[in-house]
Amino acid sequence: MDKQSLLDLLRHDARESVDDIARQLGADAEAVAAALEELEDDGVIRGYQAVVDWNSVDEEHVRAQVEVDVELDRETGYEEIARRIARFPEVATLRLVSGDYDFFIEVEGESMHAVSNFVSERIAPIPEVTKTVTHFVMDSYKEEGIELGDGDDDDRLSVSP
Repeated sequence: MDKQSLLDLLRHDARESVDDIARQLGADAEAVAAALEELEDDGVIRGYQAVVDWNSVDEEHVRAQVEVDVELDRETGYEEIARRIARFPEVATLRLVSGDYDFFIEVEGESMHAVSNFVSERIAPIPEVTKTVTHFVMDSYKEEGIELGDGDDDDRLSVSP
C-alpha cells in the first residue's frame, strides 16, 4: 500500500473509517489499520484535529502571527530556543523559517490583550530574542486546505455599462 496516498486521504478527511479508506486505496482494511498504527507509532502521524472556522463560533478567539528574530550564541541553537517556545500552550504553530526573521509563531488567546501580553511578557524576554513583530489575524478564508466562510457565492448583481 502506498503510504503517501494514505496520508493524502487523511489530510483531506481524517474522520473516514478504515473501511472507507481501504476501499479508496484498493487495499485490505486490516492492511490500512496496520499502516495507520505504524505511522502513528513512528511519529509520522502526530494527531488528528478539526479545522475550526472561528468566525462561526460565538466565543472570542484571537490569533496572531508573530515574527521572531533571535541572536544565537555558542551554547544556544535554534532547537533549544524552539523547545522553550513550544512549551507555551498559547503557541499553536512554531516554525523556523528563511527570510527576514528566524521563527514564525502562531499564537492563540481569548483576546487581543491576552495575546499581546503573552508576546511581550513570555516571548520577548527570552534572552536570545532580539525582535518580535505581531500581526493579528483579522479574518481567515482558508485553513489547512479548507475554504472557510458561509460558502455562498457572491450574490451581487453585475454592473454593465
